[in-house]
Amino acid sequence: MSLDERVEGVARAVLRREAAHTEAMAAARAKADELHAGVAAAVARFNGLVRDALPDLRIDVTPPRVDDKHLHAIEFDLERGRHRAVITVKSKGEVTLVGPFRAGKNEGPCRSFPFAAGDDLEHALGDFLERFLEEAASP
Repeated sequence: MSLDERVEGVARAVLRREAAHTEAMAAARAKADELHAGVAAAVARFNGLVRDALPDLRIDVTPPRVDDKHLHAIEFDLERGRHRAVITVKSKGEVTLVGPFRAGKNEGPCRSFPFAAGDDLEHALGDFLERFLEEAASP
């Protein structure tokens, strides 16, 4: 069997396996996009409020992408220097808030919520964002 045939075989097997996850990944992508829009707007507001007095304090929000560790999840990061926080949206219907932490250090703490958590997720996301902003803005 040629190299091309072998690679094509693997590709077909992966496509068959992943077909079962298409709907759940679409739901995860939609939830990640929703959360990203809210977090990005909040961070833009923060950046706008501190820009004049603290022009070097800028928080970045990365675009949503396939999770670095798990193929069946979407994630995006909050970043300032070595300060990080990660929001991971899993295809199994769960959102995990990771951090805040410093790059190069152990990730954590983590809190997970089902998509349907509604107000509980909203409250936890607010707490999470506040902790990250406080840590990222600390000398």
